[in-house]
Amino acid sequence: MKTLLAAVLLLCAAAPSASAQTELKLGHVGSPGSLFALSADEFARRVKEKTKGKVVVTVFGSSQLGDDTEMMQKVKLGTLDMTLPSTVMSSLVPAYGLFEMPYLVRDRDHMKRIEKEIVWPTLAPLAEKSGYKVIAVWENGFRQITNNAHPIKVPEDLRGIKLRVPKGKWRIKMFQAYGASPSAMGFSEVFVALQTGVMDGEENPLTQIYTAKFQEVQKFLSMTDHVYTPAYLVVSVRKWASLPADQRKAVEEAAKETQPFVYENGAKMDKDLLGKIKEAGVKVNDADKAAFQKASKPVYDEFGKEVPNGKEMIDKALALGQSK
Repeated sequence: MKTLLAAVLLLCAAAPSASAQTELKLGHVGSPGSLFALSADEFARRVKEKTKGKVVVTVFGSSQLGDDTEMMQKVKLGTLDMTLPSTVMSSLVPAYGLFEMPYLVRDRDHMKRIEKEIVWPTLAPLAEKSGYKVIAVWENGFRQITNNAHPIKVPEDLRGIKLRVPKGKWRIKMFQAYGASPSAMGFSEVFVALQTGVMDGEENPLTQIYTAKFQEVQKFLSMTDHVYTPAYLVVSVRKWASLPADQRKAVEEAAKETQPFVYENGAKMDKDLLGKIKEAGVKVNDADKAAFQKASKPVYDEFGKEVPNGKEMIDKALALGQSK
């Protein structure tokens, strides 16, 4: 009898509790106060609310768990549940280089159309084949150039500038076409590289520039808007399949419902942070965007030839920019 009772107790202890809590670890590179940080925290809040605390998203920002490349690898290996890549997606799934094309995305309404017509039917399945489930499209933002040499008004002004770019070959090719000397580097390394002169400049959305305090080590900000970078909330296909259906549904809903919050705050930061960067003593100028667009043609041509269906995706995305 005692043996039977012990066996029952052991089985009860081993069985998962109906009220067991699922923890999902989410890593990103954003500094405190950045759009990445705000987005991830809002998503975590929504997941907890939707699941009544049964699923908890624990957020690790500021590259605590590695740079984008390392976190994507950890997601694939199963040692990290979720991450928020942007440019690095083009290194892992070549078709995502679409969003590395200069001046492709006009505004957030255009991006919504591209998301509906290209991301979900074409790009998301390609990521899934590589082991990544995209559950929402958020934002990194419109990118600008900072440096310590001089204002950047036309591509020729970048000649000889040592410019840090994120890990993605198309960003490197783009700035090479403009005449710069680009080097790929993890985001957490950029401040020291600028401070010590290893790099003359970098390019990022204002939210990343300001919250990473680049205004403390840069003299010039040139408003180029050269690329709009989405951010993708990704989880490994294997991890996603392991979650109960009701949890998957709640997490995915929370992720997609976070997007309006992301876009609203992204637009607000674009306005608010420019003033704060100016107040820090950085000299701001508007660039000649038409000159940059003209210099971008070789990058479009190469992407169109090199990436399967590249030209078709570009043409479709540009056509969606004409939609009302």
